[in-house]
Amino acid sequence: MKTINLALTGASGMPYGMRLLECLLKSGCRVNLVYSQAAQIVAKQEMGIVLPTRPQDAERALSERLGEFSGELRVFGRDDWYAPMASGSNPGDAMVICPCTMGTLAKIAAGISDDLIARAADVMIKERRPLILAPREMPFSVIHLENMLKLARAGAVIMPPNPGFYYQPGSVQDMVDFVVARILDHLGVANTLLPRWGEDAAID
Repeated sequence: MKTINLALTGASGMPYGMRLLECLLKSGCRVNLVYSQAAQIVAKQEMGIVLPTRPQDAERALSERLGEFSGELRVFGRDDWYAPMASGSNPGDAMVICPCTMGTLAKIAAGISDDLIARAADVMIKERRPLILAPREMPFSVIHLENMLKLARAGAVIMPPNPGFYYQPGSVQDMVDFVVARILDHLGVANTLLPRWGEDAAID
């Protein structure tokens, strides 16, 4: 069972993060979830989802929303320094921040670990584990680009949620799934969310 640390921050694009959570759990992954206060606001605004502040309430609410899954879900508070992902002795197999704010990205680039999200990302970099960031902003400023370049040089994968259109998406969900499928590919999690280039596989 792969252990994936998933963080949701307050950038627009919460459907990407929630769909990724669903796919990871239904693929049998263990997911350690943490989200910022701003992510709670964005989830309510973009999807009508209430992300409870108490981790136990969040685990129950998300499990009810997602239905049956074969993976394991644990939710941690953003100031829970006893969470496994806070230490290099138990970092997990990979981490994704989706969506990722420019503020979160900047903190990670500067090595400022003042909450669990930034600390967990710092752990992934120092332990040389996969770290995927999905920054949702436009246009990017020079500061944004320099921070992304710095993190890419440190080993992070920068994956802005830019859907492709060559497979002729028929809905917003199709475009969300395109981005999520690419993230899952980088995590090594099997999926059939969209046809592969050069193949005629049907979309689930």
